[in-house]
Amino acid sequence: MAANRPSEATAPWWRDAAIYQIYVRSFADGDGDGTGDLAGVRARLPYLVELGVDALWFTPWYLSPLADGGYDVADYRTIDPAFGTLAEAEKLIAEARELGIRTIVDIVPNHVSDQHPWFRAALEAGSGSPERDLFHFRKGRGANGEIPPNDWVSEFGGTPWTRLDDGEWYLHLFATQQPDLNWAHPAVRREHEDVLRFWFERGVAGVRIDSAALLAKDPALPDFTLGSDPHPFVDRDELHDIYRSWRAIADEYDGVFVGEVWLPDTERFARYLRPDELHTAFNFNFLACPWDPEKLRTAIDDTLSEHASVGAPATWVLCNHDVTRTVTRYGREETGFDFAAKTFGTPTDLALGTRRARAAALLSLALPGAAYLYQGEELGLPEADIPLDRIQDPMHFRKNGTDPGRDGCRVPMPWAAGEPYAGFGATTETWLPQPDGWSGYAADIQNGDPDSMLSLYREALRLRRSEAGFGTGGEPGIRRLTWLDAPPGVLAFARTDGLLCVVNLAAEAAELPPHSAVLLTSGPLDEAGRLPQDTAVWLRA
Repeated sequence: MAANRPSEATAPWWRDAAIYQIYVRSFADGDGDGTGDLAGVRARLPYLVELGVDALWFTPWYLSPLADGGYDVADYRTIDPAFGTLAEAEKLIAEARELGIRTIVDIVPNHVSDQHPWFRAALEAGSGSPERDLFHFRKGRGANGEIPPNDWVSEFGGTPWTRLDDGEWYLHLFATQQPDLNWAHPAVRREHEDVLRFWFERGVAGVRIDSAALLAKDPALPDFTLGSDPHPFVDRDELHDIYRSWRAIADEYDGVFVGEVWLPDTERFARYLRPDELHTAFNFNFLACPWDPEKLRTAIDDTLSEHASVGAPATWVLCNHDVTRTVTRYGREETGFDFAAKTFGTPTDLALGTRRARAAALLSLALPGAAYLYQGEELGLPEADIPLDRIQDPMHFRKNGTDPGRDGCRVPMPWAAGEPYAGFGATTETWLPQPDGWSGYAADIQNGDPDSMLSLYREALRLRRSEAGFGTGGEPGIRRLTWLDAPPGVLAFARTDGLLCVVNLAAEAAELPPHSAVLLTSGPLDEAGRLPQDTAVWLRA
């Protein structure tokens, strides 16, 4: 069982937890059909315990046609048969909790699948029906209604409107198969509140909220005007009443929320983290930040400042199921992340990217707050090139094939080098192909190598749990950070109880600050005991 943190008695678990994201289709295959499932996850629970994580976040495991990787939900109360059954999910939640690992499920409130019973009923009922009021149906513009109702742009590119045979259009901010719900309708609110209770009653500890800033829409659905305030569908004030009602439900079950909130305005971002709304939100500012010392420090300072204003803990993440893998991104000329900049054939230095990713792991895990780790990051997996005829991500097709999509970070995990499909468990072709050389990243190889990425993450997470300096520092929920004087290009800060973190992004090796012990390095020090470029170290003062 995972060791308790020294701070556990004074701060809720979620304030400084290490949370591991599981993309079920690609984690482990228990029945050999080429698709990951809950049986595969259950079999790998000992691995997750040894890794040292506190909780698991599962991307959607619900019944779905999988038009968008499960984020097109047909039934929130049913596990997709490809993954298992509801009984298996309940057993997984319970078994993980017995091992000291909590479960967070993913709720997708902005939209449902076009196969959801509500939407199928709306199509059948026709124009002007109460069933259509649960969504955003509109007449088109133009002489014959042939022009979409407004000029909005889909998150996946192109118009977010699809026209039906009866002439009406329906809104979908994402794929065509993901119709947006009308959150001004009380039935939509009641349904999601019931879904929250359904999963809390089955033992989940928390809920991740997908696209949390997009639910509410201007009822007039006007054309978009750059700089318009309020925005017609992003970060509208009506959202906060929704999340206050959700928070009341979470409090009944001692549950926790983490919101996917992409907002450039830090003050408005912080509003979602007020004490009666969401507990935490993902930190996309840090995730998208380039490997640049000044920009990283600014991202860290801004993050801590905006969270301190509402007493919420920060979150830190380097990658997820939507974002280019860290070792690949950091091995490119442009090391930040931007969906609009994704293209095929970007040159990558994987050795450089891996060195930087190792340093970034120690940086992110030393920062105050909760840390999220996407499956495979602990193995140093790169972004995979998916053959054009095997790409499944709708983002690729919505952008006319110019965007490689997100499948490259969703390739099935390599577990055992000497087994078919790198030990994923498949006895037939995996749902996404594993590239040549994938078995070289297998967990069984890395398990016995003290210098592997897996060993680095295990030791970092062990120290993070056991060292009091990574706890609250004597203040419930507050984990302090103090920047230290350092040469240009070097980030150095102190935590409590004499713990120091130094990251060298400069071209020259850096002298270490005074210290009594070296706890962990992302790579070897040089012969003079200095910290080389793109290397991080944890020290005891």
